[in-house]
Amino acid sequence: MTKIVILPGLYDSGPEHWQSHWERTLPAIVRVAQRDWETPAREEWVAMLERTVAEHGPDVVLVGHSTACALIAFWAAQTSRTVRGALVVAPSDTEAPSYPKGPTGWTPMPTNRLSFPSTVVASTNDEYVTIERARSFAIAWGSTFVSIGDAGHINSASALGDWPRGRELLAELLGTPLALHTTA
Repeated sequence: MTKIVILPGLYDSGPEHWQSHWERTLPAIVRVAQRDWETPAREEWVAMLERTVAEHGPDVVLVGHSTACALIAFWAAQTSRTVRGALVVAPSDTEAPSYPKGPTGWTPMPTNRLSFPSTVVASTNDEYVTIERARSFAIAWGSTFVSIGDAGHINSASALGDWPRGRELLAELLGTPLALHTTA
Protein backbone atom coordinates (compact mmCIF):
# COMPACT_ATOMS: atom_id res chain seq x y z
CA MET A 1 0.00 0.00 0.00
CA THR A 2 1.25 3.46 -0.88
CA LYS A 3 2.39 5.48 2.14
CA ILE A 4 1.40 9.13 2.19
CA VAL A 5 4.12 11.17 3.89
CA ILE A 6 2.80 14.47 5.25
CA LEU A 7 5.46 17.20 5.33
CA PRO A 8 4.27 20.34 7.14
CA GLY A 9 6.04 23.64 6.59
CA LEU A 10 7.24 26.22 9.08
CA TYR A 11 5.43 26.19 12.43
CA ASP A 12 3.90 22.74 11.67
CA SER A 13 0.28 22.29 10.59
CA GLY A 14 -2.30 22.84 13.32
CA PRO A 15 -5.44 20.75 13.91
CA GLU A 16 -7.55 22.69 11.38
CA HIS A 17 -4.97 22.47 8.58
CA TRP A 18 -5.99 20.20 5.70
CA GLN A 19 -2.82 18.11 6.29
CA SER A 20 -4.03 17.37 9.82
CA HIS A 21 -7.51 16.49 8.54
CA TRP A 22 -5.93 14.07 6.08
CA GLU A 23 -3.76 12.56 8.78
CA ARG A 24 -6.88 11.79 10.82
CA THR A 25 -8.85 10.27 7.94
CA LEU A 26 -6.64 8.77 5.23
CA PRO A 27 -5.09 5.32 5.51
CA ALA A 28 -1.33 4.78 5.38
CA ILE A 29 -0.35 8.26 6.60
CA VAL A 30 3.04 9.10 8.07
CA ARG A 31 3.53 12.61 9.39
CA VAL A 32 7.12 13.81 9.61
CA ALA A 33 7.79 15.53 12.93
CA GLN A 34 10.71 17.92 12.67
CA ARG A 35 12.77 18.90 15.71
CA ASP A 36 12.64 22.64 14.97
CA TRP A 37 9.51 24.10 13.38
CA GLU A 38 10.40 27.78 13.76
CA THR A 39 14.06 28.19 12.76
CA PRO A 40 14.84 25.03 10.82
CA ALA A 41 18.17 24.22 9.26
CA ARG A 42 17.62 22.83 5.78
CA GLU A 43 20.21 20.06 6.23
CA GLU A 44 18.36 18.73 9.28
CA TRP A 45 14.99 18.66 7.52
CA VAL A 46 16.52 16.99 4.43
CA ALA A 47 18.16 14.31 6.62
CA MET A 48 14.82 13.60 8.31
CA LEU A 49 13.09 13.21 4.94
CA GLU A 50 15.88 10.90 3.75
CA ARG A 51 15.41 8.69 6.85
CA THR A 52 11.64 8.65 6.36
CA VAL A 53 11.83 7.62 2.70
CA ALA A 54 14.50 5.00 3.51
CA GLU A 55 12.22 3.54 6.17
CA HIS A 56 9.12 3.36 3.95
CA GLY A 57 10.61 2.60 0.54
CA PRO A 58 9.78 3.88 -2.94
CA ASP A 59 5.99 3.35 -2.73
CA VAL A 60 5.65 6.73 -1.02
CA VAL A 61 3.93 9.91 -2.07
CA LEU A 62 5.13 13.12 -0.45
CA VAL A 63 2.55 15.77 0.47
CA GLY A 64 4.42 18.99 1.23
CA HIS A 65 3.13 22.39 2.29
CA SER A 66 4.93 25.74 2.29
CA THR A 67 8.64 25.40 3.19
CA ALA A 68 8.28 21.62 2.85
CA CYS A 69 7.89 22.19 -0.90
CA ALA A 70 11.43 23.54 -1.03
CA LEU A 71 12.41 20.63 1.23
CA ILE A 72 11.16 18.16 -1.38
CA ALA A 73 13.19 19.85 -4.13
CA PHE A 74 16.35 20.12 -2.00
CA TRP A 75 16.00 16.45 -1.00
CA ALA A 76 15.39 15.31 -4.59
CA ALA A 77 18.56 17.09 -5.74
CA GLN A 78 20.81 15.11 -3.40
CA THR A 79 19.22 11.71 -2.85
CA SER A 80 19.63 8.49 -4.79
CA ARG A 81 16.19 7.39 -3.60
CA THR A 82 12.94 7.97 -5.39
CA VAL A 83 9.29 8.16 -4.50
CA ARG A 84 6.05 7.55 -6.33
CA GLY A 85 5.26 11.25 -6.52
CA ALA A 86 4.77 14.53 -4.69
CA LEU A 87 1.88 16.89 -4.11
CA VAL A 88 3.57 20.25 -3.58
CA VAL A 89 1.14 22.78 -2.07
CA ALA A 90 1.71 26.53 -1.61
CA PRO A 91 5.47 26.53 -2.19
CA SER A 92 6.92 29.36 -0.10
CA ASP A 93 9.43 31.42 -2.01
CA THR A 94 12.39 31.34 0.38
CA GLU A 95 14.01 34.20 -1.57
CA ALA A 96 11.03 36.56 -1.23
CA PRO A 97 11.03 39.47 1.24
CA SER A 98 7.86 38.00 2.79
CA TYR A 99 9.62 34.77 3.78
CA PRO A 100 10.06 34.63 7.60
CA LYS A 101 13.46 35.26 9.12
CA GLY A 102 15.14 32.47 11.09
CA PRO A 103 15.33 29.40 8.83
CA THR A 104 18.85 28.69 7.52
CA GLY A 105 20.07 27.17 4.28
CA TRP A 106 16.83 27.57 2.32
CA THR A 107 18.18 29.83 -0.43
CA PRO A 108 18.51 29.87 -3.30
CA MET A 109 15.29 28.10 -4.14
CA PRO A 110 16.12 24.80 -5.84
CA THR A 111 15.18 24.63 -9.51
CA ASN A 112 16.30 21.08 -10.28
CA ARG A 113 13.93 18.85 -12.24
CA LEU A 114 12.30 16.27 -9.96
CA SER A 115 12.83 12.62 -10.93
CA PHE A 116 9.25 11.67 -10.00
CA PRO A 117 5.78 12.90 -10.95
CA SER A 118 4.64 15.98 -9.07
CA THR A 119 1.87 18.53 -8.94
CA VAL A 120 2.36 22.09 -7.69
CA VAL A 121 -0.79 23.69 -6.27
CA ALA A 122 -0.81 27.46 -5.78
CA SER A 123 -3.13 30.30 -4.86
CA THR A 124 -3.41 33.66 -6.59
CA ASN A 125 -3.21 35.56 -3.29
CA ASP A 126 -0.56 33.68 -1.32
CA GLU A 127 1.51 36.08 0.80
CA TYR A 128 4.59 33.83 0.56
CA VAL A 129 4.73 33.26 -3.20
CA THR A 130 3.38 35.01 -6.27
CA ILE A 131 1.40 32.91 -8.71
CA GLU A 132 4.05 33.63 -11.37
CA ARG A 133 6.86 32.41 -9.12
CA ALA A 134 4.89 29.29 -8.14
CA ARG A 135 4.33 28.56 -11.84
CA SER A 136 8.08 29.02 -12.48
CA PHE A 137 8.86 26.47 -9.75
CA ALA A 138 6.44 24.01 -11.35
CA ILE A 139 8.10 24.45 -14.74
CA ALA A 140 11.61 24.01 -13.29
CA TRP A 141 10.58 20.95 -11.27
CA GLY A 142 8.76 19.36 -14.24
CA SER A 143 5.51 19.47 -12.28
CA THR A 144 1.91 19.82 -13.34
CA PHE A 145 0.71 23.27 -12.24
CA VAL A 146 -2.71 23.92 -10.69
CA SER A 147 -3.99 27.33 -9.57
CA ILE A 148 -6.93 27.15 -7.17
CA GLY A 149 -7.72 30.87 -7.23
CA ASP A 150 -7.84 33.01 -4.10
CA ALA A 151 -7.04 30.62 -1.25
CA GLY A 152 -4.33 32.46 0.66
CA HIS A 153 -1.46 30.24 1.77
CA ILE A 154 -3.66 27.13 1.47
CA ASN A 155 -3.40 26.59 5.22
CA SER A 156 -5.65 26.68 8.31
CA ALA A 157 -6.49 30.34 7.70
CA SER A 158 -7.82 29.34 4.28
CA ALA A 159 -10.56 27.31 6.05
CA LEU A 160 -10.39 24.43 3.57
CA GLY A 161 -11.27 21.78 6.16
CA ASP A 162 -10.60 18.36 4.65
CA TRP A 163 -9.89 20.02 1.28
CA PRO A 164 -11.67 17.65 -1.12
CA ARG A 165 -10.05 19.30 -4.18
CA GLY A 166 -6.63 18.48 -2.73
CA ARG A 167 -7.67 14.85 -2.30
CA GLU A 168 -8.74 14.81 -5.95
CA LEU A 169 -5.35 16.18 -6.99
CA LEU A 170 -3.61 13.53 -4.89
CA ALA A 171 -5.74 10.82 -6.51
CA GLU A 172 -4.91 12.18 -9.98
CA LEU A 173 -1.21 12.19 -9.14
CA LEU A 174 -1.39 8.59 -7.95
CA GLY A 175 -3.64 7.49 -10.80
CA THR A 176 -5.90 5.82 -8.25
CA PRO A 177 -8.88 6.65 -6.06
CA LEU A 178 -6.75 5.70 -3.00
CA ALA A 179 -6.64 9.28 -1.78
CA LEU A 180 -10.41 9.42 -1.61
CA HIS A 181 -10.81 6.51 0.81
CA THR A 182 -11.00 7.49 4.45
CA THR A 183 -10.74 5.65 7.73
CA ALA A 184 -13.29 7.85 9.46
